[in-house]
Amino acid sequence: MLRGICTLMLFLLAYHLDVKAAKRAILDGFRKTDEDLLKESSSGGWQDGATAVCVWVIEKMVFIANIGDAKAVVARSIDGSDKGSALKAIVLTREHKAIYPQERARIQKAGGTVGSNGRLQGRLEVSRAFGDRQFKKVGVVATPDIHSFDITDREHFIILGCDGLWGVFGPSDAVEFVHKLLKEGLPVTAVSRRLVREAVRERRCKDNCTAIVIVFRRK
Repeated sequence: MLRGICTLMLFLLAYHLDVKAAKRAILDGFRKTDEDLLKESSSGGWQDGATAVCVWVIEKMVFIANIGDAKAVVARSIDGSDKGSALKAIVLTREHKAIYPQERARIQKAGGTVGSNGRLQGRLEVSRAFGDRQFKKVGVVATPDIHSFDITDREHFIILGCDGLWGVFGPSDAVEFVHKLLKEGLPVTAVSRRLVREAVRERRCKDNCTAIVIVFRRK
């Protein structure tokens, strides 16, 4: 199912950061992954879908691509210093939901409708996803938004999370939570687990809840 994304990762690593070519490769990787999932769902008789947020850190550049409502947030120093600096949460992704005007217009152009509950055909909240083959003819696509930036001394870490995490954590709240644990010396894997545990056990998240924390090395 993820063959397209795996091929894409190898391509990006070998491409010496031609940004335009890298973004074309990301688009192609998402397209191939969607095609693979649609084939598997068709042969297996199921119709599930998945949103995605992907990050590639290559040399001194970061690429972010997303479809659906998974989100990436970077923690960035406000004053440019390292130790003791306050961190600002910067959302790096744009949610794709049927209720948003730009997505609604695209769906309607494809012949789909957005119900009074804000859902595509009255059922699906997101407007971009892998799979969801029953909705492909009415506007659901796997075309990601892509963003890139150079890593500086101001970037500390990135939090990736699905909608369940962001349903109970605001971006600044999550950055503050992760920053505190990192300052306490916890390893990154433990920080990710604590973030999810906080969301599920303490904040009563009832949705899917996945999180990854990527910490930039400080020289």
